[in-house]
Amino acid sequence: MSREPTAAQRRVIEAADPVTGRLRGTQAQLTALVRRGLAFRHPRPPHDHFLTPAGHRIREGSPGAPERQEQQEQQEQPRRPAPSTGVFAARVGGAREAAPPSEAERLREVRGAWQGLLELRRMTNPDGSTDRPCGWERGHLVRAAALALEAAGHRPETASTPGYRVRTTPQPEAVAVYAPDATALSACADTLERAGWQPGEYTEPRTRTRYLLASPRRT
Repeated sequence: MSREPTAAQRRVIEAADPVTGRLRGTQAQLTALVRRGLAFRHPRPPHDHFLTPAGHRIREGSPGAPERQEQQEQQEQPRRPAPSTGVFAARVGGAREAAPPSEAERLREVRGAWQGLLELRRMTNPDGSTDRPCGWERGHLVRAAALALEAAGHRPETASTPGYRVRTTPQPEAVAVYAPDATALSACADTLERAGWQPGEYTEPRTRTRYLLASPRRT
């Protein structure tokens, strides 16, 4: 497991899906990567092979990996990265929101969290439906809405970049979503609707700011 992968194995690693880490190669190559602890075989059919965290680290450090340039650019920017706690946290947006240390790693975490949430819907909704929010989401409205937005590719607001913001509201089972412009706000509404939420667009009386009021759909 401590030996470096061969050139052929490294090519397989570099060709892995950047989000899921799914691998394609000969059975001998995949088996060798499993033995080195760089890949694992999924227990369910069709038993595809995927990179382990160690395999992802090798891929991101390879000269041909597209994420390497992104990581170098992020390191050159005078931006304080978000601390890693080892626990996934949805990004709700705001001036205090920090950029992740690695965009590629964050993308994998978000996609994995979203797939896990869909599985939770399947397991906890009485009819096994995955197209509408479950009880956990109704109990964690801001985090659930933010995850749906980030998983669909929307960027949260930070101190240096515009993006969405998700906030609590006095209204039961509803969150407020803000975006930098009308186009972005409409895109957020479309995303939330596809994720099983009921969004409506409103205007704040004093500031005239447009925002979404979104509630998790029950049926």
